[in-house]
Amino acid sequence: MRPPPAAPSAVSTFARLENDCFLRACFRQSTPHTPMWLMRQAGRYLPEYNATRAKAGSFMGLATNPGYATEVTLQPLERWPLDAAILFSDILTVPDAMGLGLSFAQGEGPRFAHPVRDEAAVAALAVPDLDKLRYVFDAVAQIRRSLAGRVPLIGFSGSPWTLACYMVEGAGSDDYRHVKTLLYARPDLMHRMLAINAQAVAAYLNAQIDAGAQAVMVFDSWGGVLADGAFQSFSLAYTRQVVAALKRTGADGQRVPVIVFTKGGGPWLEAVADCGADVVGLDWTTNLGAARARTHDRVALQGNLDPMVLFAPPEVVAREAVAVLDSFGPPQRADGGWGGHVFNLGHGISQFTPPESVSALVEAVHSHSRTLRCTPAG
Repeated sequence: MRPPPAAPSAVSTFARLENDCFLRACFRQSTPHTPMWLMRQAGRYLPEYNATRAKAGSFMGLATNPGYATEVTLQPLERWPLDAAILFSDILTVPDAMGLGLSFAQGEGPRFAHPVRDEAAVAALAVPDLDKLRYVFDAVAQIRRSLAGRVPLIGFSGSPWTLACYMVEGAGSDDYRHVKTLLYARPDLMHRMLAINAQAVAAYLNAQIDAGAQAVMVFDSWGGVLADGAFQSFSLAYTRQVVAALKRTGADGQRVPVIVFTKGGGPWLEAVADCGADVVGLDWTTNLGAARARTHDRVALQGNLDPMVLFAPPEVVAREAVAVLDSFGPPQRADGGWGGHVFNLGHGISQFTPPESVSALVEAVHSHSRTLRCTPAG
């Protein structure tokens, strides 16, 4: 397997970063306001996204074309003063490159033509040739150049466990019957699959960093479906492997923070915070202030507004955003240190979200977080 290099001359054309608020928060440094971005911020809730997707002809036509991927990545930043951009791609690009046959039917979620459900299928798995994912790395470099230093660019991947869920189920699932059956009946096969996934995810994220990603995020979207004990063995252990293998210096010589987000991971917060990541993402079921106390500010926290709040009137959106910020509390501690907070939703934004709700959210987060910095640390 040959890791692909960054696009030619990409590094030399990267502009100096103008707004580093997001990166500073990831490293628990002082910031003038709480930075924010939204999971799935380039998506179907934006009319301009839908117009670009129509031009592309399909989701995969959009995701595999660096020009279109750049266009939709930048669209939310044209509307709102968000503090980070996130690569437009899909978490399932890695298993697709393994030959499982990813497709997206109209009105349906992702589906694999060749699910992995038996010993022979697991034995056939291998870390893919990353040249098959060059369209992702080309998109990273093109987006980074197009941002022109406006805000940092986040790269991402699904976690080894989350990828395994889709690989075994063949699609999304309500009960995870196939993957949990394999986990309990043949843990040896599951561990082999997860080990391959961990190597592939680490190589994939490192290639994104080489291409210009300034932060990377591991989405453990389905870690929370596991039982206690199983989560530690089949999800967190392999996320740790990924984090340990990641480069921490980017193509421009700057530090690259790592974010780990486990949906439903609140019960294991302390263990996740010890996985080596700089930032731990939280869904809306965990109180931010309590999470900050549990982790003693040794990691930054990201989150965690319920995405459904965005269907309420603008004044309610603002009130709930303020409640999240107040829950985290003043970022500066009494001892002079800082606790990092990156405001985000507790999961991806809904395709039905009114864009004006995002306007109210961004305004409330930036304005109230500036007020919090004037609050004496307690």
